[in-house]
Amino acid sequence: MSRLEAEALRRALGECTIGCEIVVLEETTSTNDAVLQMATPNTREGLVLFAEHQTAGRGQRHNRWESAARKGLWFSILLRPIVDLSKSARLTAWAAEIVAKTILQELALAATIKLPNDICVEGKKVAGVLVEMRAQEKAPYLAILGIGINVNQTPEDFSEELRPHAISLAIALDRPVDRQDFAVALLHNLDRTYREVFASHEDGSSSLLSAFGETRPIASSMLKTRRRSRIN
Repeated sequence: MSRLEAEALRRALGECTIGCEIVVLEETTSTNDAVLQMATPNTREGLVLFAEHQTAGRGQRHNRWESAARKGLWFSILLRPIVDLSKSARLTAWAAEIVAKTILQELALAATIKLPNDICVEGKKVAGVLVEMRAQEKAPYLAILGIGINVNQTPEDFSEELRPHAISLAIALDRPVDRQDFAVALLHNLDRTYREVFASHEDGSSSLLSAFGETRPIASSMLKTRRRSRIN
């Protein structure tokens, strides 16, 4: 399977907040943890870190997230949203909606959001979102948005325990999906709507509802680095 290319991703996104800097790791424990280790008060909002493989990907309530090497999209985004901490769950709802809408727009697959944290196709989990908030000394708090999407797995790539409950986009379509193209489409949609909803409002509630209608939340995943490419 072809490797994600940070330079090509960055070039395809053009001017943006989400995707202004892109890192692709060959392997890490969890992309959320890797972003937290990299983050400083001066780190640019919108940093996106992909891993081709996670050894300890996690979902909501510390559930393990299986991430077959080079077959999915496992990534985390560093954000500094203008939203009250008490309403941070809106980030999860927003991200889940955008993942589901991008699956529909790009692949004509109907994706549903299953409470509390799953994105499903054909009644099986295909993706998830995990938002973690962190305070920083003398700096605005951080939101680390982790997203995991099963893209090109075959049934054999899932454990026997997970197989009855999980699906990939390729299984649903009966054909492979270009991970690079799908990643660009998703990051573009996340960037555009993030700036509309969270980058210019003290309270994102009304703008979120007007942008997407009623939203529902979602969950899941995503330092040992063997290989890394980084593009600013």
